[in-house]
Amino acid sequence: MSPTRPAQAEASVDELVRASGLLARESSATSLIEVLVDQSVDISGSDLAAAYLYVDPDSSTSPLRLVHRRGRYDVPQRLSHDAEAIDFVVTSGEALVLHDRDRRFFTDALLDPTMRSAVVLPLETARTRIGVLILNIRRPDYYHRTHLSFLESFAELASGMLHNCELFEELRDQLRRVEALERYQESVFSSMTNLLVTTDEAGRIRYFNEVASERIGLQEADIGRPFAQAFSGKLDKRIVSTVTSAAADGREVLGVEGILKTGKSGIDFSLNVSPLQGKRGRREGLTLLFTDQSAERELKSQVKVVKEERRVIKDMFARYLSNELVDSIMLQPELVRPGGDKKQATIFFADIRGYTSFSESKEPEYIIDVLNAYFTEAVEIIINHRGYIDKFIGDAIMAVWGVPLVTVEQDAINAVSCAVEIQSRVQARDRSFFRGPANALKVGIGMHTGPLVAGNLGSARRMDYSVIGDTVNVAARLEGVAKGGDVIITESTRDLIGDRFKLQELEPVKVKGKERPIHIFRVIKRVQ
Repeated sequence: MSPTRPAQAEASVDELVRASGLLARESSATSLIEVLVDQSVDISGSDLAAAYLYVDPDSSTSPLRLVHRRGRYDVPQRLSHDAEAIDFVVTSGEALVLHDRDRRFFTDALLDPTMRSAVVLPLETARTRIGVLILNIRRPDYYHRTHLSFLESFAELASGMLHNCELFEELRDQLRRVEALERYQESVFSSMTNLLVTTDEAGRIRYFNEVASERIGLQEADIGRPFAQAFSGKLDKRIVSTVTSAAADGREVLGVEGILKTGKSGIDFSLNVSPLQGKRGRREGLTLLFTDQSAERELKSQVKVVKEERRVIKDMFARYLSNELVDSIMLQPELVRPGGDKKQATIFFADIRGYTSFSESKEPEYIIDVLNAYFTEAVEIIINHRGYIDKFIGDAIMAVWGVPLVTVEQDAINAVSCAVEIQSRVQARDRSFFRGPANALKVGIGMHTGPLVAGNLGSARRMDYSVIGDTVNVAARLEGVAKGGDVIITESTRDLIGDRFKLQELEPVKVKGKERPIHIFRVIKRVQ
């Protein structure tokens, strides 16, 4: 004997009360949806249920995405907003019941080919749309009044709770943002080097930052005390009067100077007073910012020292390095401070061949002109290849790659490239130097890569940045080996330049200060 309608209604109410109690236990949207789907399946006896929520509830064309399903059947991950069944329940705001697949309409409510009956329920409130709940079963003509009564009530209740959950999440997010802003504000105030104090509309202390607490000695007990009372004996009466007048007039006062007495010492300060205004221009007190001028003076002194340090560096290197390298050194002044520093560098000596015999029969003024014309072009080539002109030794140039800035492999490549270019200019018919009687002059270049010490050498009256060490001595000896037109390098330099240059290996040479002969190579040309 089947239950009577009153009995069915009573059972439906009992199920609704029980299921509602399960909903009430949950606080997250995910948990609410799981309870909604699971209880709808259990109570209705459906084979399949799925909850779809709008991706963007504020968009009328937003698709719906699957958030939870119950049943062993695969269902679509997304539904279009204009699907026939979806469009009907959203437009009408009513549930849709499909009794059989054989009907011509709303068959998209059946999520699996084996399903015969369906219910589609809108999940919405008066203010917002949320999504839909779809239930399917394999039997036709299954869902009737009792099922629908429970499902509509349960879906409506769940919709309200989902909306409340969403509002709660929004409120919690807003609270997090407010708390984050408060923490950020407190962090800013705490990290300030200036002393910050605020007062309320009655002239009582409302807030002070950590620096003010440490240096003035303000404590929590001072919150709410009148400003004049809290700063009595610490500020001159003239300044207290200025603050009081600013509070009364609601005006800004800038650059008030004085001494803030703090124990044995005092703070030489500059005070800026600004009115705090609330909504509609209502006065809410003052902001007082004390700037420690002694700290500012010390900072200005430090800045002056740094500027002078950079000026000295620029004067020392500007004539012998590219602007790019000078700028880099000025950003790292510690690279050239007094004292030696170990470096790995490539040393280059270029000497004029035939100079001694040439100069014996020439006037000194003419010799100087010849040297300067050659040095002018050679120095530009060296600087363009990021080299440092260490010194001029008579008719020879000593240059270094790898000081003060070190890039060992690239330094060697730049040095050899520079030497090749200088020899190319010396051999060019259109050269601007070694003309006329100096036409027969040539240049021999020797170089070596290795460890050395770089630093400022000299006295307080004359200081030069230079390099010393065995690497320098070896390079100087190789320059003596090089003939006119030669670029001679050692094995250590060869190992760094790779196959970028065509080389000719020469007989090892014995140089002063070395027990064993040194392997050397002549640079023929750069390989394109």
